[in-house]
Parts: sequence; C-alpha cells; structure tokens
Amino acid sequence: MVGILEDRDRIFTNLYGLHDFGLEGAQRRGAWNGTADILAQTPEWICDQIKASGLRGRGGGGFSTGLKWSLMPPPSARPHYLVVNADESEPGACKDREILRNDPHLLIEGCMIASYAIRAHTGYIYIRGEYVAERARLEAAIRQAYEARLIGKDNIHGWDFDLYVTHGGGAYICGDETALMESLEGKKGQPRLKPPFPAGAGIWGAPTTINNVETIAVVGSILRRGAQWFAGFGRPNNVGVKLMAGSGHVNRPGVVEETMGVPMRTLIDAHFGGVRGGWGNLKAVMPGGVSMAMIPAEMAEEAVMDYDALRAMRSGLGTATMIVFDKEADLVAAVARIARFFKHESCGQCTPCREGTGWMWRVMERMATGEAEMAEIDLLLDVASQVEGHTICGLGDAAAWPIQGLFRHFRPEVEARIVRYRARRIQVQGASLAAA
Repeated sequence: MVGILEDRDRIFTNLYGLHDFGLEGAQRRGAWNGTADILAQTPEWICDQIKASGLRGRGGGGFSTGLKWSLMPPPSARPHYLVVNADESEPGACKDREILRNDPHLLIEGCMIASYAIRAHTGYIYIRGEYVAERARLEAAIRQAYEARLIGKDNIHGWDFDLYVTHGGGAYICGDETALMESLEGKKGQPRLKPPFPAGAGIWGAPTTINNVETIAVVGSILRRGAQWFAGFGRPNNVGVKLMAGSGHVNRPGVVEETMGVPMRTLIDAHFGGVRGGWGNLKAVMPGGVSMAMIPAEMAEEAVMDYDALRAMRSGLGTATMIVFDKEADLVAAVARIARFFKHESCGQCTPCREGTGWMWRVMERMATGEAEMAEIDLLLDVASQVEGHTICGLGDAAAWPIQGLFRHFRPEVEARIVRYRARRIQVQGASLAAA
C-alpha cells in the first residue's frame, strides 16, 4: 500500500507560504540548481527523461508530458511557443494558486527547461483573471529571473527565452487548451476543432505546447533527482507525486503534496482532519472537482487517488481536488448547483452543450425540490448521454458526469424526494377540498 510522502521527497517545499517566495528563498530550497547542466543536454534527452519519469498532465487530462513535448515538429521558419494553463476556474480546484503565489520560481524554471525541450523562445502563462494577488507574485518572480539573467535574451543558460503573463476574463471555458489559445490571441474564448492539434497549429498558427502549472513546475525537480526517483512513487502508469486538495465537509480543508495512488481515506484522515462527524458520517466524494462523478462512501473506503483506479470506479482523478459530502449534505441540490455552473459557463458553440446544459439544469432544479416526475429521471440520463462525448471540448462531458454519478449511486434518494413532494401536494389539495 502507498504510504504518506516523506518531507525529503516533496517538490513544493513552500506550499504554505512559510518562507520567502522570491529568488533567494527559492534558490535556498533548490530551484535553479543545476539548471545549466540540464540545458547542456539535448532537447531529445530532456524529452526522453520526462517520458521515463512517467509524468502525466496534472491539469486533469493525464496525457504523457514527455510524449506531448516530442510531438512538436523539428525547428523551422515558424516559431515554437510554450503556453502554461493557469486558468484554474473549476469549483473546488485550488492547487495551482499555491504554486503561483508561494513557489513561482519552480514554475519559471520549468518553463525555461520546457521551452528548450520543445525549441521555443517564447512562453506565455495564461492566468485566471480573478487571481490578482497570485499574478502580482508571479510577475515579481519573473522580474527577478530577468534581473538575474536566468531567462531573457543572452541569459546565463544560453537559450534565449522570454516569458509573459496574460490573464483571462473569468471564463471557465478558457481552461480548454484550444479556447485558451483563442483568448490569448484576443478573440472570443471558444474551443477549436481538432485536428489540427496545437503541436501543428497552435497560437497564431505556430507549433504550440500547452501544459498545466503543476506539470511544468515539477520538471526541474524531476530532472535534478532523476526520472527513476519520480517513477518510484505510485503504481504503474500512475506514478509520481502530486498536489491534492480537500474541501467540503472535512475538518481541515487544504492542499497537500502526496504520492499518486495514496488511499482516499488515508488522504482525508491524515491530511484533512477526517470527515466532519467521523468517517461513518461520510456520504459521497467527488474525487477531482465538480466535473467528476461522485462516488459513495463504500467506494471511497477502497478508492486510491490515481487515474486508472478512479476511472475503474466510473469517476476520475481530474485535478485531484476532492470535494467531500457528509450525510447532512443535499446531494441533489449540490448537483443542481453544479449543473447551473456548467450551463452558465457553456460558450454556446455546440448545440448539445448550448441546449443540453440549460435543459439539464432546469430539470435538476425540479429534482432538488421533488417537483419532477419519475419518468424524467431516465429522460435526464438519456439527454446527459447525448451531451456527453458530442461536443468540441470537454465541457459537455463535465456537465453530464456529475448528474450521471448522482443517479448511478443515489437514485433512490431522488425518487423518495419526488414521492414525498407528491404526497405533500395531495395532502394540501385534500385539505383545500375539505376546507371548501
């Protein structure tokens, strides 16, 4: 069984902001140590090492990072670009902001290394518009890196690299990499059809690699400590260490760094202070934010935090930002609120998403009060299945999965609510007739 991560193996040693976020503090903690030696290797060597480490995208997609880098075409007249997705806009997601404000130099160093690996001389960090304080910290750290000639033209590493920060306008859809590119270009944030993929035609039609903040921030530490060190944590195809968050009905909400494959119960009890009212009071968990299907307490007892194990439970790791619900939680109302979020954030480009998210929200609102009809449950699930997998980006899937998870495990609770509402309505009608 996977155990608790030891302090010596942590990458983010200033996760809670207890130390200096700036360059001097970061260098004392190991950032920028040996970067020149890493950049003295070939881009192919760096890509091979990241492949060997087993690093998968930490933004929820879980795609092999080294493979993604190696898909970039050979150098040509077209420039290459690196884009870092810091648009952390999903309810429950809160891990990347800790890197941005407390350990930004790990991210900047990772950008420098990644840019060399994909042969890019320019990088952009696309940050969520609401992250005002985080952006200020990040920009201050970038200035320090420029002043120390760690990045920029004629830097000490011998690879010219300029890094810019741009912020979004608060649209969740821009978390999709192609919508992010549209927004970065100054256009409306709407997903693009694929192909072409970003590696072939990204921002301004040039080859582009897009990675999550955490994915890029761990690169320097992996290459310093060795690919096999990182690959030694977790289970096959689900290796490494990762930031994980807990919110909702836990006694100590927060963000921690843990091994992939850590048991969900261990994570909740050891790091988040346990479930409010004790483990026996647990009702359900959304393992990776509101876009992942919830699992009931009995499944959470056996669940481990990695991509494949949670997929086998018909849920997903997502960004590993779990939301915990105790037995007092109204799961139907919670999913109705989630459905409202996705309806509001749909860009409206795809008909199944534009029409389906609004329809599902309205039905879920009536499910929450019990005003729905029994036959609408299967109709709702049918519509959700038609939205799922039929949109340009993943927002349609994200809107459908919480609803599917609710009815997969808690359908009797919804049916009982409909029955109670119907009984009350008959009782009120009977009282009215008697009074007449």
